[in-house]
Parts: sequence; structure tokens; C-alpha cells
Amino acid sequence: MSQVIEARSLVKSYGTLVAVDGIEFSVRPGECFGFLGPNGAGKTTTVKMIYCASPLTSGELTVFGMDVRRSPRLIKARIGVCQQDDSLDPDFSVLKNLTVFGRYFGLEASVAEPRARDLLEFMGLWERRSARIRELSGGLKRRLVIARALINNPDLLILDEPTTGLDPQSRHQVWDRVRELRRQGKTILLTTHYMDEAQSLCDRLLIMDRGKVLVEGRPTELVRERVGREVVEVWGFPPDLVEHARSSGWTYEADTSRLFVYTDTGDEVYRSIAGRFQVERCTVRMAGLEDLFLKLTGRELRE
Repeated sequence: MSQVIEARSLVKSYGTLVAVDGIEFSVRPGECFGFLGPNGAGKTTTVKMIYCASPLTSGELTVFGMDVRRSPRLIKARIGVCQQDDSLDPDFSVLKNLTVFGRYFGLEASVAEPRARDLLEFMGLWERRSARIRELSGGLKRRLVIARALINNPDLLILDEPTTGLDPQSRHQVWDRVRELRRQGKTILLTTHYMDEAQSLCDRLLIMDRGKVLVEGRPTELVRERVGREVVEVWGFPPDLVEHARSSGWTYEADTSRLFVYTDTGDEVYRSIAGRFQVERCTVRMAGLEDLFLKLTGRELRE
């Protein structure tokens, strides 16, 4: 088996709505692979097909070399899933949430209990092992959900927006654990709306929109190829600056209050603007994954 996940012409439809429209991608062993896209792009729908929670409409999808339509039980046994909702049992303690969950994978108590302890120690939760779920903060709950997803020692860990709603300290604690899992050789599939999270954790990623894959590759390479090294950002620009950008052959975007110029020569563009136009503010900064994301998917609000 050369790929952990492989999708070919993958389609998922709900009646006339095509949520996933003929996408193709692959995930290699031992890498952290990211799924990015606006709400409704098809990310979660794709992930649900991968862990056999939603049947595909057409195309091919294999996990560990097995067809998801023919071998769902075998695939599920080798996957750990951290869903967006924590779904922790409020009647159980932190420790019991793990040991009971282990029964779904046929783990005997003699195996589940020491494994649960190891995981709680790994996630920094052992001192809270007797606490009830309602006593935990949002960050502790997310770490517990990740620990629970690891109870079966999965070959593939799926993290569906694992840090949504967490404070910066909690987010970075989760990131540290994900990095350690990657160092241990786990294959990780990550969906996130946080561009800094994807930039920090993902070896490769794809960006989806309206059910289709827009780009796939390494984050830094995608930014360099599709955006450039730098972004010149201008606030309060006059209309004739847009015409100047066009006539200068710059790659740019404009919204109601800002102009963005994507370039490899930021200082040169800056001098061209500052020397000729009255603007509120003009800055030069390094291009990032968020610039790529917004350039590809647009800046307008989505329902």
C-alpha cells in the first residue's frame, strides 16, 4: 500500500445538490494532510466518506488500500476520529470516557486501562482523570476527545476542526500534541478554518470550494507559486490607484476599503504607490496561507 487514502473522481450528491464534485487526492503514510475551504466547500462531507459515515455517490475511495464500500468495518477499526462536537459522556469521569469507548473496539480492560492512562498523561489530563465532563474547560474537552480518538491506537487520525473555539493557549497545547503524534509516525487528516494552524501543522494540504479541489500541495510552495513572496496592502486608496495597478501589470485584488498587490518586489511596488498616491496606509508583509485562501475562494461572506 503506497497511499493511506486515495480518491479518484469522488462524488457525493444529495438529490440535485452536488456537495463533492469529482475530486481527486491522496494522503501518504506519516504525513499531516489538511483540508481547507469555506463553509459548504465539501470538506466535512469528504471526511465523513473517508471514515465510512456517509456513502459515496460515485467514484473510488480507498483507505489502507480497501474500498470504503466493501470494507467499512475493517477501515473503521484502524481509524480514530475527533469530530467537531465532543460527544463525551457527561455521566462518566474523564478516565471512564476512554475505557468505555475502548469497548467499541473490543479492547479488554487489561488493555484499555493502561492505554487510557498513557493517553491521559500524553494529553496532560491524568490529574483530571476523576473529573466529570462538566468540570472541564473547552480546551481540556478537546484534548480528551483527541485522547479518546487514539484509544484504539489508530493508523489514521482524523481531526475535524479540533481547535475551534479554543483560546490561544489551548490551541497551542493541542498543536504540540499533534506535532508529537506526527513525530511518532501517525498519519493525520486535519480540517480547519485557521490558516496559521494549517501552515504550522500540515505537510501538504488542499483547498476546496463548491465541491471541487482548487489547489493541492505544500503550504509554502503553494503560497510562493500562487501569491508571491509579499503582499502590499493599501488602505483608503483612490480609484486611480486601481488603474495604475492594472496598467503596471500587477496581480491585485480590491475590496471596499483595501487594495492587495501580490508581488515578489514589495519594496518596488510600495515606492511606486507611496510616491504618487495619497492613501491612508500602505504596508509590505510576507505572503501567507490566508492570502492564498482568500485569493482562491474570494473575500465575500458566505451563508
